[in-house]
Parts: sequence; structure tokens; C-alpha cells
Amino acid sequence: MNGRERLIATLNHQPTDRTVLDLGATSQTGINASTLYRLRGALGLDQHRVKIIEPGQLLGEVEEDLRQRLGCDVVGLFNIGNFYGYKNQDWKPWEMDDGTPVWMGGGFEYDVDERGTKWVYPHGNRSAEYSAMMPKGGSFFDAAPREPFDFDLDEEDLTPLEDFKDDFAVMSDEEARHWEKTSKELYENTEYGIVGMLGGGALGDAAVVPGPAVDHPRGIRRVDDWLMAQKLYPDYVKAVFRYQTDIMLKNLEIYHQAVGERIQVVWISGTDFGNQRGLMLGKDTFRELYKPFYKEINDWVHTHTTWKTFYHTCGGVYDLLDDFAEMGLDCLNPVQLSADGMDLHRLKENYGDKFTFWGGGVDTQRTLPFGTPEEVREQVRERVDVFGKDGGFVFNTIHNIVANVPPENLIAMYEEVTGRTLR
Repeated sequence: MNGRERLIATLNHQPTDRTVLDLGATSQTGINASTLYRLRGALGLDQHRVKIIEPGQLLGEVEEDLRQRLGCDVVGLFNIGNFYGYKNQDWKPWEMDDGTPVWMGGGFEYDVDERGTKWVYPHGNRSAEYSAMMPKGGSFFDAAPREPFDFDLDEEDLTPLEDFKDDFAVMSDEEARHWEKTSKELYENTEYGIVGMLGGGALGDAAVVPGPAVDHPRGIRRVDDWLMAQKLYPDYVKAVFRYQTDIMLKNLEIYHQAVGERIQVVWISGTDFGNQRGLMLGKDTFRELYKPFYKEINDWVHTHTTWKTFYHTCGGVYDLLDDFAEMGLDCLNPVQLSADGMDLHRLKENYGDKFTFWGGGVDTQRTLPFGTPEEVREQVRERVDVFGKDGGFVFNTIHNIVANVPPENLIAMYEEVTGRTLR
């Protein structure tokens, strides 16, 4: 089987000749550019500057030579713009704090303060407010504070549509042409499965609420304020979600016109509903504020296309899995088995016929960065055996591969998944 055939069978819970492998097809299944650079060196591949395709997490572009060496089955159809609103083009050289040489998009503009903290401008617009920051020695950016700590919300004057009108937009003709052209190239010139990284459906995402690509955000922008608003001002939250969903539905229609059935999966949302100990919100809150809008989005996809829907949500989300199934979620990522309640065997037994588990292949908090190669192999072997039974499993680590992971552990992981000898 080729990668595309392998992915299609997996999505339909059918047997395959081996486990589907993904590295870098989405912004939650990628690899930090620093670790990527060192992995290429360990495999004897050229260590040239790495393109940063997602600047927030400093994810590097996984190139064809590495995909071929590892035996990857999936690629991503990425958008022109990135997390901070500028385009991945007009590349310029930059160095990460650990010395890794990379390329950043031409719109990457930042300042450095006296402590070495980097502050990033959205859209590369130096007249805007900073939208991200990274302390000296860091390996990814965090959202910058964008709502004053003395922010006074006037309950009598809530303006959700005015506040979030610049956060979501109908995609342009330029973007549609990019999707059409690139999807044809990937579909006709490769044998990979294709994930459409559309996005736009991440309702209430803690990464999106601060407005990373908004020059001058308004309204509720601190994540703690937003979480409280779900109880204090649910109509405000619903109005934002209604607006975002309407834009998402329009963009899905444009996207389908552009890519047709050349993609197999569409990336919808990266909103986290869990943490290490369980859910971050009550089930009733999820069912009232989130589930109806997600079901509307998924119903559109399943009615008008052959695609499967991809959702990323970290943490212990076991108690929401029935709701996820009812709203039409197909692919669940990152499958954080290290969180409470996320037992490998219970997930497969109770939900293996409902979801494609896209992730969960190895623990990125402890085993992958700090274990031995043999410990990595042992964990990967168990998870492939359990999740891979009767299909419905795409191997990826739990979330992105972060900085400072030993190349030896990565090589052990990929050799165990594919049965290849990599060096």
C-alpha cells in the first residue's frame, strides 16, 4: 500500500500492511526546528537552514528527503498565512537561541528587551501591539498579555461582534488559488495522504482568544477572563461562536470548491478541553456552548464531502468522548495518555470503532525526552499493538516533538513504528 491508500483504509477502520506514520502534516503533529535540525544530522541528511512553517511553536518544515527516510505516509496542505498573520514567503535568515539556523517568513518582526525577551508583532506591523513573547533561551512563543489587568468589563455594554470582527474572515481568492494549486500538486505528484490544514473552527481556543494575528484586539482577551465569561456571560460567548461558525461554514464551501476530494482529512479545531487532571470545563458548559456549533461544522463536512474531521484537544477528555462522537468528530488528537482517565486499553475498547486515534504513540512529557532508546521502543511497541488493532490509528507523538529530544530516541521510535533501519 502507498501512504494515501494506507491512510484511507485507516480512516475507515480497515486493516493495513503497517501503521500509518505522520510527522509534520499538521501544526500539532510536527517537530521543533531545533530537534529537526539535529535529527537530520543524526540521519546523515543535509543540515541546512530549516524553514519555520509555524512560528508560534517554532515548528520546522519536514522535507521530502526526511519523509522518505522515515517512511511517512501523510503530508499537510498548509495555508499561506501563519499564526501571527504574515505569509510564509520572502524568507529571511534567523537563529534560535540555541544557535539553530532557520528561515523565518519575511513578515516576522520583533523587538528584544533588556532581559533578552523577544516580542513579536502581528502581521509584522510595528504600529500594532505585541502579540507574542519568548523569554531568552526559550524554544517557542507564548501569547503576550493583550488585555490590561485593570480591564473593566461593563456588563451592560457587551459588544462581542465588534470585539472579534478582526479575528475571523472569509478566505481570499489568493488563498483559494493556493489551495487549488497545491492540492493538485500533492494529489497528482505524490502518493501521500493529505490533511487540509484549514483551521478556523477552534472555538474559544486559548491560543486564539488573545488574538495572535490581530493588531489591536478588543474585549475579553485574557484566558482566565474568557473561561469565567463562559459562566458569567454565556450570551457573549455564544455570539462570538455563532459569528466564527458562520465564517467557518463559508470557508469550508470555498475550500471544497478549491480542493475537491483531493484531501482525505480536514483540520477543524485545536481547542483544548482538558488538562493533566481532567476537564477544564463542565460537560453541561461544553454541551451548551461548543457542541452545537461543532456539530453544525461536522455535519456540513460529512454532507458535502468525503473528508474526515480532525480535532486536537489535549488533556484528560475521556468524559467528553461520547459528546465528541455525537457531534461527528472523526480523528482525535493528540490522545494524551499521560493525563488522568486516558487509559490506552479503555480508549481502544470503548472508542476504537468511533475515532481514528491520531497520536498517543509515545509520551512526550517523560519517555521520549528523558527515557532510553529501549524504553521508547517498548512504549511505542505496546501502543502500536493496542491502538493499531483493527485499524483506526495514525502514529504520532503526543503533540509536537519539542526541543532537546535526543535524536537517538527519535530514531528508535521511527524504527519501531516502520520496521526500517534508519542508520
